[in-house]
Amino acid sequence: MNKQQLASKIWESANKMRSKIEANEYKDYILGFIFYKFLSETEVARLKARDFAEEDLPSLVEDDEETVEFVKGECGYFIAYENLFSTWVSKGGDFEISNVRDALNAFSRNIDPARKRVFDGIFDTLRTGLSKLGTDARSQSKAARDLIYLIKDIPMDGRQDYDVLGFIYEYLISNFAANAGKKAGEFYTPHEVSMLMSEIVSWHLAGRENITIYDPTSGSGSLLINIGKAVARRNGDPDSIKYYAQELKENTYNLTRMNLVMRGILPDNIVARNGDTLEDDWPWFDTVENKDETYDPLFVDAVVSNPPYSQNWDPEDKELDPRFKFGVAPKSKADYAFLLHDLYHLRPDGIMCIVLPHGVLFRGGEEGTIRKNLVENRHIQAIIGLPANIFFGTGIPTIVMVLRKQRESSDVLIVDASKHFVKEGKNNKLRASDIRRIVDAVTTGATVDKFSRLVTIDEIRANDYNLNIPRYVDSSEAAESWDVYATMFGGVPKAEVDALDRYWKVWPSLKGQLFGEGGGSCLASMTDDVAATVKANADVVSFLAGYRDALAHLPAELRKRLVDDSSQVDAVAEEDYIAERLRDALSGVALVDGYDAYQALDDAWTGISGDLEVIQTEGKGAVRKVDPNMVIKKKNGKDVEVQDGWTGRILPFALVQEQLLADDVKEISARDSRLSEISQELDEILDNLDEEEKSSSDVFSDDGAFVAASLKKAVKSIGKHPDGDFERGLVRAQSLLDEEKNLKKARKEALVALEEKTKEVIEGLTDAQCDELLAAKWIEPLQSDLLELPNAVVSDFIAKVVALNAKYATTYSDVCNQIAEAESELAAMLGQLTGNEHDMAGIAELRKLLGGE
Repeated sequence: MNKQQLASKIWESANKMRSKIEANEYKDYILGFIFYKFLSETEVARLKARDFAEEDLPSLVEDDEETVEFVKGECGYFIAYENLFSTWVSKGGDFEISNVRDALNAFSRNIDPARKRVFDGIFDTLRTGLSKLGTDARSQSKAARDLIYLIKDIPMDGRQDYDVLGFIYEYLISNFAANAGKKAGEFYTPHEVSMLMSEIVSWHLAGRENITIYDPTSGSGSLLINIGKAVARRNGDPDSIKYYAQELKENTYNLTRMNLVMRGILPDNIVARNGDTLEDDWPWFDTVENKDETYDPLFVDAVVSNPPYSQNWDPEDKELDPRFKFGVAPKSKADYAFLLHDLYHLRPDGIMCIVLPHGVLFRGGEEGTIRKNLVENRHIQAIIGLPANIFFGTGIPTIVMVLRKQRESSDVLIVDASKHFVKEGKNNKLRASDIRRIVDAVTTGATVDKFSRLVTIDEIRANDYNLNIPRYVDSSEAAESWDVYATMFGGVPKAEVDALDRYWKVWPSLKGQLFGEGGGSCLASMTDDVAATVKANADVVSFLAGYRDALAHLPAELRKRLVDDSSQVDAVAEEDYIAERLRDALSGVALVDGYDAYQALDDAWTGISGDLEVIQTEGKGAVRKVDPNMVIKKKNGKDVEVQDGWTGRILPFALVQEQLLADDVKEISARDSRLSEISQELDEILDNLDEEEKSSSDVFSDDGAFVAASLKKAVKSIGKHPDGDFERGLVRAQSLLDEEKNLKKARKEALVALEEKTKEVIEGLTDAQCDELLAAKWIEPLQSDLLELPNAVVSDFIAKVVALNAKYATTYSDVCNQIAEAESELAAMLGQLTGNEHDMAGIAELRKLLGGE
């Protein structure tokens, strides 16, 4: 399994284990045990790298001071053999909850003093919560044992081991946040928002050698980790980044440290602190006694944060604090207090991104004063309006504000990205293309219609420093208008046809084929079949051919880079490379949105990168691997995992069957077609049988279906010479049901045989066949999706023209005539009615109103 599949399996199993424990608490146990596994197996791996053998491990005892000090120097901590995670697993049924308590206490005793900031108290949340795993030691031991066995299979022996564990850790955190509502969502910034901020920060810091980044409300640490990864991808050296983190809540502070350590970040590059960011700023000094000697304010290259929204805080005497020189935020809303704190800690050439509620853009009072000072001092570089419902536990509109300590320009880029998202469950989610669209606008300062605009400081002043996004960027759809002349006399308004100008520029000959002179301000529709006319147009045909030509080179290039070099390719860097090649290829192509092409690539890349990870961890032979397909089934009232066939580790059975076993698949499809025909013929027989005879026969159930046993008995009594349509229908139905039964049996046997044959074929693939199938899985679907983009443009255009023609197809005069005809018909029908003198008087009056006599 790749790490995504493994993480999903662990989450599924964890969900089943959860009973009365809240998700927000349960995460502390499972994540704590995962972290302990990481530290335990990291120690073993480093000792083996220092020539320790497996048989030497039992000598790891706390009484051996020399070994203890050696291990602490290597790892920053020491774990004795009896407390290793692998030792817990080997105990089996002898494992007890006391083993965990003893191990955690021993860990606290054996931390290297130089690494105290990283490891001290990191298991406090787990230690204090163990009692909640059960009512007594026995139940607690069982629950802890279940957790240990749940996570024991997380691999730690591949070259990507840290990333696998860190990925699973982050996956579980995000799922706990998504499933536990606001309480658990407080500490987690959705991955997509983290990526958006990461790309902006890494763009600004590109080329720097040693970098410091700081998150003053670090939560789980996911934001810092994503920033670091993005910066390292551009700069090439992950060990050149130093991470500063501060978090108020102790258990969440522990999450920060665990997450950072598990991502392979050097302990010396982690500086984390448990404290109140606003009340207890980053230490100015170590102790009160020597504050003059140790005064060392923190200034960094980048600050990123997602602070709690509109939180209460204590502003008393804060005007004396140098962080708040631009103003003091109101007591009931600490949003600007967090922003000013972040800005203060920036170096002059640094950059910061902060997530805030939309209200900070327009609220008055103290916030208005702060906003004015930020604008006048050129600190605000960009404001990005995010879609609603993008954060777990809250649906309030949010923004990302990008600020700098020093800027030459006073303009502010306003971005309205609120319409760019995909719905995912209850939440909205930024797609990869949405993130790239935003980042491109911010990094280039681009003005894009209905999306972004570079606003001058004079305009902001004129709006009294109100930065509400709709004042500057109108992303709403234009209100539909109706042309009075066309409504009265018909035709299509020239102005509405001209609104399709971007299409006419690319397909100049098409306009005349679709519209001709109609008199006045309108044009006449020239064809009843818009779709056929458009698709046959020479310019449209040329447009589609040109697009295909632009991407014709892509499959061969992707095959060479991905399939031929699958064991070496850097999955992260490769997606960026292909994206740039795709951008270059489509740079001269009109109408097709390049961001749609990027999204198609990113959608495909999820599967491609997962496969590459397996190949690079296990070798190219993984392509030939077939694994048992394990499913959960009920057995004696309990969920039991059982095998249900086979599944390819990389190659889907359906793909292999389509490519190499087409004849076998065709044979099964033929049986499926015949089964469908039988079903239809049986329905026809039932419909055509005499209802009276059906009701008097016991061959049919109450809902009108055949009763198999009764039908068989009736047909047997009929013999070889049915008399009449009813008997012939029963005989034919029995024949069809017999055929259906045999076909279903043969089909089931064929499917089983096909699965076994597919397994054998995969395991016996040649290298050339492996490459062909990888190309079919990775490249062909991507190329197909890319080639579909211009077709979608053409289809969208056709829909616009059809709707435009239909809009004015019925004139006001037509409507009036239709009303008059309907009234006339109604009056005529009324004239045929009879009744007493009062009824007839009423009908006469109604006919008069309708225009009848």
